[in-house]
Amino acid sequence: MTSQNKGRILALDIGTARVGAAISDPNQIIAQGLGVWNAENWLDDLDDCIKKFAPSLIVVGLPVRTDGKKSAMAEKILETLENLQTNYPDINFVTHDERFTTIIAQRTLLEADTSRKKRKKTVDKIAAVIILESYLENLHTN
Repeated sequence: MTSQNKGRILALDIGTARVGAAISDPNQIIAQGLGVWNAENWLDDLDDCIKKFAPSLIVVGLPVRTDGKKSAMAEKILETLENLQTNYPDINFVTHDERFTTIIAQRTLLEADTSRKKRKKTVDKIAAVIILESYLENLHTN
């Protein structure tokens, strides 16, 4: 689990309706939410993000069931990942277990007394931050 050299890491929480995005600092220590993209045209947003931040690695959250098996959504994400690797051959891609990230993000927003409307708009971004924080923690402890 290496990111090769230092450089920004982009994390994606890909869903059926929205895609959450988060980015690390160049030293790969801090995760910051970038936004929530509409699932219909998120590839345009991804392209803009890659041009702006030039990430050295993209971490894609993989929804694994509690028994460790891949869900149907995980299979779709793996297909998407293959396409991304073809479209961006100079960027490394990895998957990271995203179990419970949306639940953790929802709880965090509830504890912050965030309105339902605002939670819906930000939960995917927070989930992407959680995926990235978990990846960075594993990166620095291994």
